[in-house]
Amino acid sequence: MGLRKPVALFTVDDYLYFERCSQDRHIYLDGSVIAMAGEIRAHAAISFNIAGLMHAQLRGTPCQGHTKDTKVRSGPIPERGTGTSGMFSYPDIVAVCGEPEYHDACRDIVLNPTSVIEVLSPSSEEFDRGEKFERYQLWNPTLRDYVLVSQFEPLVEHFQRQADGSFKANVVRGLDAVLELTSIGCKLALADIYDRVTFEPQ
Repeated sequence: MGLRKPVALFTVDDYLYFERCSQDRHIYLDGSVIAMAGEIRAHAAISFNIAGLMHAQLRGTPCQGHTKDTKVRSGPIPERGTGTSGMFSYPDIVAVCGEPEYHDACRDIVLNPTSVIEVLSPSSEEFDRGEKFERYQLWNPTLRDYVLVSQFEPLVEHFQRQADGSFKANVVRGLDAVLELTSIGCKLALADIYDRVTFEPQ
C-alpha cells in the first residue's frame, strides 16, 4: 500500500460512494484516497490463522471479530457533503465488544473497535506504526489493544491501553510464546499464528 497522497481531495461522502462501488480497497486520509496493495501468501496465511483462532474463542461472548472488509472510522463526525477530515481504514482483523456502533445504515464501518490486529507489510509498516496508530489512539477511545504481527519472524508487538489512556508496548517473540488479549478473552499461541508460514528473508 503506497501512501503518497494525490492532489485532488475527496469528501467523505465522495469516498464512501466510490469505495462501496469499487472492487478494490482504499484507505481514506483527510481527503486522500489511497489504494491498498494485494496480500502476499504469508500475510494472507497469518491473517487467516488469527481469524480462525479468534473465532473459536469469541463464540458465545459479547465480542465479535471482523476481517479485512470492515472499515474503522478514526476521526470527527464528517460534515455532510463537504467534510474531508478523518481516516477510514481496513484493519486485517478487528474485534468489537458489546453492541457495534456504525458510521451509517450500511453497517460496514465501525466506530468502537476493542482490538485491532495488523499484519505488517513493508509498504505499509511505517503508516501502521505511525499515523494510523496515532489516529486510533486519538479518535477510538474504546480501543484496548493494537497488535502488529511480523511476516518475517515469529514476533508480535502488543500495545495495550493503560488506565491513563496511554499505550504500553509488550513484545511477544518465538514459536513457544503466547499473545494474551485480555480485553476480548483470547489467547493466541504464536505457533498457531504462524502455522504453515515459511519465513522468507526480508
